[in-house]
Amino acid sequence: MRTTIFALALATALAGFDGAAFAAEPADPAETLRLALMLGCGDAKWTPAQMAAQVPGALSARQEPIPPRGPPLGTKWTLALSGGGQVLLEGYMRGGRILTLLAEYDEPGASGPRPRLAAVAGEGCFLASGRRLLYDESGHAAAVELLDARMEPTGQRELLDADPPGGRDPGGVTVAQVDTGVNYLLPEIAAHLARDAAGRPLGYDYWEMDARPFDRHPVVSPFFPERHGTKTASVLLREAPQTRLIPYRYPRPDMSRFAALIDDAAAKGAAILTLSLGSEDREEWQSFAAAARRHPEMLIVVSAGNDGRDLDQRPLYPAALELANKITVTSADLLTGRPARDANWGRGTVDLAVPGENIRVVNFAGEEEQASGSSYAAPRVAALAARLLLAHPDWHAAELETAIFARAKAVTVNGKPLLRHGVILNPRAP
Repeated sequence: MRTTIFALALATALAGFDGAAFAAEPADPAETLRLALMLGCGDAKWTPAQMAAQVPGALSARQEPIPPRGPPLGTKWTLALSGGGQVLLEGYMRGGRILTLLAEYDEPGASGPRPRLAAVAGEGCFLASGRRLLYDESGHAAAVELLDARMEPTGQRELLDADPPGGRDPGGVTVAQVDTGVNYLLPEIAAHLARDAAGRPLGYDYWEMDARPFDRHPVVSPFFPERHGTKTASVLLREAPQTRLIPYRYPRPDMSRFAALIDDAAAKGAAILTLSLGSEDREEWQSFAAAARRHPEMLIVVSAGNDGRDLDQRPLYPAALELANKITVTSADLLTGRPARDANWGRGTVDLAVPGENIRVVNFAGEEEQASGSSYAAPRVAALAARLLLAHPDWHAAELETAIFARAKAVTVNGKPLLRHGVILNPRAP
């Protein structure tokens, strides 16, 4: 009730507002975001013209539904500002009630608006916190500054990029991991990094094309990046501590760069490459497939995904690519040995299942937590391959596959197999 009354009072106060009177970017973006949150919290059904009229400096507004990925649903507003910036407002609802509102201010930049400030309101529409992106001299987002409910700095920051530390090469089996990067500032990661003679890590960021494959995936929100690669790497390193790790950040802006990535991993001695990501677009994985075929000696371990579907009927890639040196892995239920809930399967597509539910991982902050899914099953098989390779250094992909598949037991439903080779319930067994 409080939200409705407040929004109506705000609408009344701004009824005669002429947005065209403001000819510049907002002097205080934080106040602009507070106003956007207030407008989003109200019960009023704004038209685009009305919405633009309420925000200082707004030239136009566009409203669109947020694509549903299951409830809650939401609405997104995009307001173009006169100076070249923009304000984004996303509201997520369930049962007609607002759960979360996110307002973002993008400042003018040389190549278009770039994210600068975000404000978050939770249920009840009270401003809960904010975030500010900090850029380095080259224009790269280097950190997120955490703000309190007054949009004042808390003194805390989250790094988005950092130079890798120097060190000594650990020796061992060379494994390449392709993911969102890793937090190599964590000692447990840094100690396993493959390095050159000068102590420089061999990993690379094929997203931003530099030698800093730092763990971040900003596609959903640059202010709340996903951190995935550190967790998958922690599984690999715990189960195969003799791993000499080459971390790569995957080339989302240009997937054709996968050819150079795999060639680079092979040139640096990676006998195993593990990858826990995928998409439905077969075409964008063609460079990956061609490079994998150029290196038949390299074992490539990929995750099957977590959509609860048969990949023989609805394929994902690279899981469904026809590659002789690839193992596709899904997550198994430890009790039944069958694919876990939401884990993908496929008699002609998915090779193995190993337990990937409630796996102990180390997150980006260096804290232990639990994670589930085929993303964490795949590095368990890569770790098994690394241990086998340590014992048999002359083996290549074909020999590793034979030894790994020999450990699998068939998984069937109504007498029909669900997977090509079956399940390995204890991939850490000698």
